[in-house]
Amino acid sequence: MIKRTLPLLIGLSVCSVALAQDPPVTTQSQTTTTQTTTSASTWSTTPPAGALSEEAIKTAVANAGYKEVKDLEFKDGVWRSEARGGNKQWVEIAVGPETGRVYVSDAPSKLNEDEVKAKLAAAGYEKVHDVEYEHGLWSADASTHHGTAVDLLVDPGDGSIVAKSRD
Repeated sequence: MIKRTLPLLIGLSVCSVALAQDPPVTTQSQTTTTQTTTSASTWSTTPPAGALSEEAIKTAVANAGYKEVKDLEFKDGVWRSEARGGNKQWVEIAVGPETGRVYVSDAPSKLNEDEVKAKLAAAGYEKVHDVEYEHGLWSADASTHHGTAVDLLVDPGDGSIVAKSRD
């Protein structure tokens, strides 16, 4: 009986040692390509040429009925601030850099998404997408007729371009 079980035990020992080892390393290489898309804002940190001065922006805000302005800064293509009007409530505002028009963050839009897309198409923009209403302005991504990708901020009342930046 020992003669029969001895080869079996030897075989099991060899198999268990073989199974306990790491598999052999193959010399075949495998290449994986990962594409990462990042969205970088290209909005300038300074107002564009032809924009109103900071003092003119403050005057425009005062002319819109706001008594106090705090934390005025040029950001994402427009002047942004908090302002307090006659009701003594602070509101977040954006101000068009060239027009001085004041946009209140929580004000409703007169235009809907389809109307904004139509206005941008009529203005010559193509491939209009990612149209969203936030912070008192419509934002959209589009291409010029030359194929240049741009980010746009759009007036919620008339669909005019408030600010434009290369994407």
